[in-house]
Amino acid sequence: MTVLSSDEELLKMFRNSGQKEKGFELIIKKYQERLYWHIRRMVLTHEDADDVLQNTFIKVWRSLDQFREESQLYTWLYRIATNESLTFLNNKKKLSSISIDNEDTSIANKLKSDPHFDANKLEWKLQMAIQSLPEKQKLVFNLRYFDEMPYEEMSKVLETSVGALKASYHHAAKKVEEYILNH
Repeated sequence: MTVLSSDEELLKMFRNSGQKEKGFELIIKKYQERLYWHIRRMVLTHEDADDVLQNTFIKVWRSLDQFREESQLYTWLYRIATNESLTFLNNKKKLSSISIDNEDTSIANKLKSDPHFDANKLEWKLQMAIQSLPEKQKLVFNLRYFDEMPYEEMSKVLETSVGALKASYHHAAKKVEEYILNH
């Protein structure tokens, strides 16, 4: 397995016109899987996650020259992936003419139709619980629980205060716990 270069080396390579494509390819290789799972937990299906990930990397390609390195590269990438995911979900809601109740049923049906779904497994109860959360709590819970992102980094990604994130995570965790205990 090859050792990937540091973010500084990758950015330097990207900014060198002769190595731009190679630098970008290495950035994708380094962050693709983490970003995919971050997106997948928000949009649920593999196909949607692939589309959003592709849109994310298109945006990254177009904007990377303007990246000012005021935050870590992965924080900046997560922000773009998060915004692309939220845009995707908002567009999907606008296009959908089903009611909120049907939307919840639709999400449950997507999970249940997954060939690996077993309603008795705790991991699926966890996924159902997460999907029942409001959008912001779902996002905060996923970043903290699955990505183990520190609140300070989350604050940069979501452009909100650490205190608000801690409160949001606390409320989300309580709701998830209640859901799992009652279902």
